[in-house]
Amino acid sequence: MHIPEYLDDCELVAAEDLAREPAFWLAHLLLTVGDPSEDPERYGVDESVYEEMVEHLGDPKEPWPVLRVPFASGHTAYVVYANFEDVNNVEFFVRHPDWGRLGYLGQCGADGAGPGLSWAEFTALVEAPQDSAEGLTDASQRLLLLLPMLGDADMPGEAHGMMAQALSQCGLHPGAADELATALLGEDEPDGAPCWTVTTDSPIAVCSSSYSPRQIPLALGITPSQAQALADALNGRG
Repeated sequence: MHIPEYLDDCELVAAEDLAREPAFWLAHLLLTVGDPSEDPERYGVDESVYEEMVEHLGDPKEPWPVLRVPFASGHTAYVVYANFEDVNNVEFFVRHPDWGRLGYLGQCGADGAGPGLSWAEFTALVEAPQDSAEGLTDASQRLLLLLPMLGDADMPGEAHGMMAQALSQCGLHPGAADELATALLGEDEPDGAPCWTVTTDSPIAVCSSSYSPRQIPLALGITPSQAQALADALNGRG
């Protein structure tokens, strides 16, 4: 796999086949927003299989795994397990082939940054019609993949149920899904959670969090028409 605007000195590989493995989903969530010391057995994942998956996802000697979520108007969200010799990060960004640049949502790891998606954007990407032969098509898989970038003071009551259902559908133990969903969504008070606003400078919402790359409009420098198309796509209007 090649992403023209991404790093030149790394080898990337499409890794959507990992989505078939419950161990991947547990590893992805615990390594990014959960507690990596959790016992995988309580979620229905064999410990040795889980440990093997964690090693695979973080191996700097292997090509970096990439998972994709295509959404409206030719946009794609990418999740890259960026495994340098001395640090591992999970990077999230969006891309359109006409931009000549990437729009960074954030990353998890030693150099964490986020959130990168509001609730409205998150659900739009999860539910986007599949218009590409590449990437994840299943809504539950998309939800779990992009969850680490979600952060919004305006979260609906059904968010927890959606998360628990997705965990079960992706192969984790249904009896533990409810508790895990609570842990992954966090318990931030609304007053301390990020807020999203659209300003007169751009149709793309910006985030109030000082840790978010989206304090400035996503993919800053694209043309006004491209920015409007991205804003529409992120809000399910594309």
